[in-house]
Amino acid sequence: MTTQSDDNTPVDLDKARQFGRVSDDGHVFVIVEGEEYAVGQLPEATPDEALAYFARKFENIQAQISLLEARVEHGAAVADLQKSVEQLGAQVAIRNMVGDYADLQQRLIAITGKIAERAVIEKEEQAAAREAALKAREEIVSEAESIASQDIEKTHWKNSHARMNELFDAWKTTQRTHHLPKSVEDSLWTRFRSARTTFDKHRRAHFSSLDEANAKAKRIKEALIAEAEELSTSTDWAATATKYRDLMDRWKSAPRASRREDDALWTRFRAAQDRFFEARKVAHAELDKEFEANLEVKEKLLEEARAILPVTDVKAAKAQFEAIADRWDAAGRVPRHAVRRVEGELKKVQDTIYNAEHAKWSKSDPEKKARANSMLAQLEDSIAGLEEDLKKAEATGNAQKIKKAQEALDARRTWLSTLQASSADFNA
Repeated sequence: MTTQSDDNTPVDLDKARQFGRVSDDGHVFVIVEGEEYAVGQLPEATPDEALAYFARKFENIQAQISLLEARVEHGAAVADLQKSVEQLGAQVAIRNMVGDYADLQQRLIAITGKIAERAVIEKEEQAAAREAALKAREEIVSEAESIASQDIEKTHWKNSHARMNELFDAWKTTQRTHHLPKSVEDSLWTRFRSARTTFDKHRRAHFSSLDEANAKAKRIKEALIAEAEELSTSTDWAATATKYRDLMDRWKSAPRASRREDDALWTRFRAAQDRFFEARKVAHAELDKEFEANLEVKEKLLEEARAILPVTDVKAAKAQFEAIADRWDAAGRVPRHAVRRVEGELKKVQDTIYNAEHAKWSKSDPEKKARANSMLAQLEDSIAGLEEDLKKAEATGNAQKIKKAQEALDARRTWLSTLQASSADFNA
C-alpha cells in the first residue's frame, strides 16, 4: 500500500510498517534492532499520514546517502565527502524517522571505508600533482634562465621576448592550478623574476644600442643625401658623374639604419641622382641632335677612307689617309651612340695601311732573308734524312713505322713549301 506525502511523492507504507508503528494516541515509533524509539507526532493526521510523513524523511536521507555514494565513486574531494558523511551520520543518530536504520548505518560504514581509501589515493594524487607542478615550475624557470643567458649578439629578440611572455603566462596558470610550499614557491619565483629582469635589461640595452647605431647611420646618410642633392643641379656632366660614383661607393660602405628608415633614405638619395642623370641625358640628347650633321660628314669620310683599300702604293695610301684624318678631326664630335662605330671603322683602314707598310719593311730586312735561307737549307737536309728513314721502314714492312715516317716527312715538306713561299717574297 502506498500513500502520498505532503510533497505528493508516493510512500511505501507496507515497507514503513516493517520498521515503525503509530500508537492509538497518534505517536509514531521506529523499531531499531528490536527496540522502539519515539520519533514524533503529527497532530490532526491519520495514522497512515503520520507514518508516511516520517517515512518520507527517512527516504530523503536515503537519497542523500545514495548521492554521497555516487560522489565517492566519482572521486570527489575527500574533505567534502568527510563533511557530508559526518552530517548524515549525525542525522541518522537522532532516530526521528521511520525506516531501515540498520541498512543506513551499514551504508554509512561502507562509505566511511571508501572515503578512507579515497583519502589514501587522493594523498598520492596530490603528491604526484605537487611533483608535476614542481617539475613544471622548474622547467619554466630553467628555460627562462636559458633565454636570459643567451649571447646578446645572437639573440632573436622578437622570438625570445614572445617566449618569455608565454613562460610568464604558463607560470601564472600552474600557480593557480597547483600550490607549492611557500618556501619552494618563493625560491622558484625569485629565480624566475631574476631571469625576466636580466632578459629585459639585455633587451633594453640591445635596442638602445640599435637606436644609437640607427641614429649614426642616419646622420651619415643624411650627409650623403645633402651632397647628392647639392650636385643634382650641376651641369659639369663628366666631373659630377664621377662624384656621384664616389658617393655611391660611400653609401654602400656606410652602416645600415633600420629597414624602414634606410629605404626612405635611399629613396631620397636615388631621387637626387636621378635628377642629375636625367638632366644629363636631356643635355646629351640635345648635343647629339646638334652633332648629327657632323656624323653625316664623317660617314662620307669613311667612304673615302675605305676607297684607299686595297693598298697598292703604301706611300700614296698614307698621304690620302692623313688628309682624311685632318678633315675628320675638323668635322667635330658625333652623337654619342655613333662614336665607337665610326671611330672603329676608321681605325680598321688605318691598321690596314700600317700592316701593309710593315709587311713591305719586313721583306727588305736582310737579317730576315738570311734566317729564311738558313732554315730552308736545314729543312732540305732534314727531308733527305726522313726520305731515307721512310725507305728503311718500307723495307721492314712494319706498317706502324711506315706510317710514322711518312707523317714526319709530310710535315717537313709542308713546312718547306711555306718557307719557300716566304723566301720568294723576301727576294721579290
